[in-house]
Amino acid sequence: MAHQVTLIPGDGIGPEISAAMREVVAASGVDIDWHVQEAGAKVMEAEGTPLPEHVLDSVRETGTALKGPVTTPVGSGFRSVNVALRRAFDLFACVRPCLSMPGDGSRYDGVDLVIVRENTEDLYAGIEFDEGSKGARAIMDTVEREGAGTIKPDSAISLKPVSVSGSERIVRYAFDYARRNGRHKVTAVHKANIMKCTDGLFLHTAERVAADYPDIAFDSKIVDATCMGLVMAPADFDVLVLPNLYGDIVSDLCAGLVGGLGLAPGSNIGEHQAIFEATHGSAPDIAGKDIANPTAMILSAAMMLDHLGEGAAAGRIRTAVREVLAEGTCVTADIRRALSGSTEGCVGTQAYGKAVAARVAELG
Repeated sequence: MAHQVTLIPGDGIGPEISAAMREVVAASGVDIDWHVQEAGAKVMEAEGTPLPEHVLDSVRETGTALKGPVTTPVGSGFRSVNVALRRAFDLFACVRPCLSMPGDGSRYDGVDLVIVRENTEDLYAGIEFDEGSKGARAIMDTVEREGAGTIKPDSAISLKPVSVSGSERIVRYAFDYARRNGRHKVTAVHKANIMKCTDGLFLHTAERVAADYPDIAFDSKIVDATCMGLVMAPADFDVLVLPNLYGDIVSDLCAGLVGGLGLAPGSNIGEHQAIFEATHGSAPDIAGKDIANPTAMILSAAMMLDHLGEGAAAGRIRTAVREVLAEGTCVTADIRRALSGSTEGCVGTQAYGKAVAARVAELG
């Protein structure tokens, strides 16, 4: 029986990398019935919303989705479709593995770590008040009345909610992930030395939960020291669990350790739905040029296949990607440039996808 999966190609380079991904998945032999749904900027123009209800209905029905990048306006316009999807389905755990591959063009070798990011709270909860608004004024008055300080009257304000329940849920997920996948250490990342209430709560919750997992080592690090440590000695890290904002930033840093966002897959996991996605943006400046690297989308599909119980097929896809990159004769411009400083001899998005698909078929 075919697996029912919602596919949201996205915009910008999304449709191109989604097409390459589908060819690779087809070569794996897994039967997928794709329910294609559109979201993003173009849909906003046509339907007045970047995330129509029928997209949400499809994800509710299938329980599993694979999403390409969707453009998010900076500083104005609609809120992130990614954030909206995570909120709609309470996709509380964002999981982003970062694994070195031969020929990935990185300055590092042997990186093997996993980012587990809390996905629903923190500054990304979207509780914001414009400068001059009644809400902002009310918060300013409350802060002054409570003797907590003063806020400049021309300020916009974002709130940073961090709960015990949300923190415990994500930390337990990180420890359970470590157990399931043969990992040995979980590091809680925070800024509790400054944000003693919110990040302090996250840290103390992590310390309490860690006591329930004596077989998994635990430590904690301040976020800025973590960033330095990742650059200097990434092998010191295994599984990192972080609040929302830090998780977003640090996961991009870690992608830079393994060749860039074009190679970085991700998943968003909830109790009832799971959405897998390339972690990079929509890159509208190169859309339609057949030069985008589809590896992140392909590896996200492999994570999806693991989730669907198709681990053997997922393994063949990962092996095929590693072998094609290691050979270096059929890689996209970003990889060729990182390896040689030139794009000479690179191939396009679809040609790379076909090369990986062919290797998957051979491995099958």
